[in-house]
Amino acid sequence: MTNAADILIETLIAWDVKVVFGLPGDGINGIIEALRVHQEEIRFIQARHEQSAAFMACAYAKFTGKLGVCLATSGPGGTNLLTGLYDAKLDQVPVLAITGMQFHDLIETFTQQDVDLTRVFDNVAIYNTQVNDAVHVENVTSLACRSAIAKRGVAHLSISNDVQEKVEEERSKRNRPNHVPNNFFGGQELPDEDALDHAAAILNSASKVAILAGRGAILARQELRQAADLLGAPVAKALLGKTVLADDDPFTTGGIGILGTDVSQKIMQDCDAVLIVGSTFPYIEYYPKPSAAKGVQIDRNAQRIGLRFPVQSGLVGDTKATLGLLNAKLDRKSDRSFLEDAQARMRAWRDKMVLLESDESSPLKPAAVVAAFGRRIETNAIVVADSGQNTELAARHINLGEQNDFAVSGSLASMASALPYAIAAGIANPTRPIYAVVGDGGLAMQLGEFSTAVRYGIPLKMLVVRNDMLNQIAWEQMMFLGNPQFACELAPIDFAKAADAMGGRGFTIESFDRIERVLGDAFAVKGPVIIQAVVDRYEPMMPPKMPADYRKNFENALAKTTGREKIKSNAAKEPLKSMMGSRTER
Repeated sequence: MTNAADILIETLIAWDVKVVFGLPGDGINGIIEALRVHQEEIRFIQARHEQSAAFMACAYAKFTGKLGVCLATSGPGGTNLLTGLYDAKLDQVPVLAITGMQFHDLIETFTQQDVDLTRVFDNVAIYNTQVNDAVHVENVTSLACRSAIAKRGVAHLSISNDVQEKVEEERSKRNRPNHVPNNFFGGQELPDEDALDHAAAILNSASKVAILAGRGAILARQELRQAADLLGAPVAKALLGKTVLADDDPFTTGGIGILGTDVSQKIMQDCDAVLIVGSTFPYIEYYPKPSAAKGVQIDRNAQRIGLRFPVQSGLVGDTKATLGLLNAKLDRKSDRSFLEDAQARMRAWRDKMVLLESDESSPLKPAAVVAAFGRRIETNAIVVADSGQNTELAARHINLGEQNDFAVSGSLASMASALPYAIAAGIANPTRPIYAVVGDGGLAMQLGEFSTAVRYGIPLKMLVVRNDMLNQIAWEQMMFLGNPQFACELAPIDFAKAADAMGGRGFTIESFDRIERVLGDAFAVKGPVIIQAVVDRYEPMMPPKMPADYRKNFENALAKTTGREKIKSNAAKEPLKSMMGSRTER
């Protein structure tokens, strides 16, 4: 007879789940057996760590728009999922986590791995329950899938290992067989005419409109560009929306925030209206001053309207359709000076980035090698970055187009996410090239997953920016609080040798004159590759324009920081010198 584990997997198949990421364990042996039996219909991808499995499920959902699923055993297997699941929660992607549990009649008796995972997952999950028996499992599995998709969050099912083996028994009289449909029903929400008229009136009456676009605008590229053209509005991009417009699009001012451009910062300072499309970019200090600008926001989630900026008009609905309706009510502005000024400033910003990228000095500068890596990325490629200084380097020095996909751990900003993301991207899109930019700190945390990339033949080219430092943390210690760098040095790891040891290929770049030759050799390899660039740890990570308090903190910390003369020498070069600003700038 069909047991609970079989029903679980058959229900996932009915929900069109193609892939489950996880790691076997004795608390889920029944589910693993069901996956083996159904392996022609659903694929199990074995990770080396449950945290990676959760990151993979999150990334799979980001790259496909479908439900991501991860599986872990009881106790520590389940708790290891949490970081990747919070990544899914904070970035609003649908993920189902399935965990094992100890024998059902030994729960809360201090038995081995006696962790009540439904209580542990209570904060991260929008649907969270324990499976009671085989006649319960279809109902709750279907509802878990529906909840994750409908609410764009994490659902969790916990099932005891003995319950997994139970067969269907007598049902309660209200639990009729097959009473739940295993598919999703959704509709398109749109704002009413009055709301659209109000939003249009705000934007039409403004003289200097800036647009902030995020990942929620990815499917509305044409409408976004039309709005920018009608309003004469430059478009700043939140990091998750890096490919919403091509990086060389004449309407965009690039990224926003500490990883962004000074032009994006400038348009937010000078605008008298802001249109926020599919973004809740978290750094409030980079938004316009509420007293200086009015706001219109488009988001499918009413809860997130006005989350960062006190908008006067909130349009709740599908981004593409809503922006199309709004565009029909916008007047084309004849005065293009605000846009044209931003475009001129953007050309100057790009010149600054070229200065960084063309620095041939020794030690090797990170911007030079990241830019060279980026120039080799194909137009249909998927690119991921980790969290740290490598994120800033990827954001500023890798130019992507609208046919590229790009992802990071957004609101969670977790280290060690990029390699699992890259693997999931390859599983979801086996015909597309995959690229990653990572730091040595994050890569070391989940280095074993490179063997997973080798095992599944992921066409991964991964650049690790190796400075033997937690470099973003080091600069934040100096800029945010005025403290000298401390405890950020890392024991060196030869990642190229590690790649070779795991069955991939490893390459090393240590000087500017070796960049192109080594990259050429590395990109000629078909399988997974790690390219470690040994770079200058004393190259400062600069905001687009350093605030006066950051500058003061930086100068105070420098006196007690190791390598201060080398840091000073680098900071005295252009464009870092200009980005540092003067003592009086704010």
